[in-house]
Amino acid sequence: MIPKTLISDVSDLVEKTGTLGTGCATGVDGLFAFAQTQTTECAASFYEPIMCLVLQGAKEAHVNGRVVRYSAGDTLIVSHAIPVEAAVMQASPDAPYTALALRLDLAMARSMQDELADFEGSESAHALNAAASDAALIDAIHRLFNLSKDPIEARSLAPLVLREIHFRLLRAHHGGMLRQLLNQESPASRIAQAIATMRANYKTNLPVADLASECGMSLSAFHEHFRSVTATTPLQYQKELRLLEARRLLVSENASVAAAAYGVGYESPTQFSREYSRKFGIPPSMQRPGNVPLAATAT
Repeated sequence: MIPKTLISDVSDLVEKTGTLGTGCATGVDGLFAFAQTQTTECAASFYEPIMCLVLQGAKEAHVNGRVVRYSAGDTLIVSHAIPVEAAVMQASPDAPYTALALRLDLAMARSMQDELADFEGSESAHALNAAASDAALIDAIHRLFNLSKDPIEARSLAPLVLREIHFRLLRAHHGGMLRQLLNQESPASRIAQAIATMRANYKTNLPVADLASECGMSLSAFHEHFRSVTATTPLQYQKELRLLEARRLLVSENASVAAAAYGVGYESPTQFSREYSRKFGIPPSMQRPGNVPLAATAT
């Protein structure tokens, strides 16, 4: 059960900061608050490794045909940075969709490997999973949000609560892919390494064979594990990265179409415009500047 005071406190923070529909940071690093008073169309986004607790309403994420719905009381766990299509499915002015999202600290999670050595839980082949939250996890997230109201308490006590939250996520039924990341030699960890390389060099055409070699995998094994984790291919993943960054340049920095195209690694603005239109449903020349939701959150 989600405490009503938590719902109202999160909604009040979003309204106070004027970030309805886009979300805002809180007083704890990596913790974000979100509220939306109306449903939205499915739109392309990019989820970082993150946890999202839905306080009210419901949302859906589409990953290459797989649909994950998360509603009030559910926790979404995203173990790898992946492109998605997402929409708010349940929201109204009287009962806004409300959520808290926490950027995951994989180093903190890996520091618990010994503590979880004897834990036996189901594994997952997907980087994005949702399920009902238990009372202990909801309580920990509630305490973390309350700490965000006091800078001194946040600085002193938040690290302890953050560790508890990561521990509970690792023990959660739907934390299987996150648990796989505890072993740095696992396929899940190696794909995370490849993703980090691709994101750091998204403007460059990286040979897939080189990525596979960097991960210590054969080309066929790399393709298999990459698709299993991200639900897409390495080449398509790079294209998603480029197009989402191009949209950010067009919307947030008012870049020209040519500047956005060259800025993300395209050699041909014509090809860029064609692929952008296919991805977002409008040509880049019609993309208007404005606010975009907080990047890297699954809220």
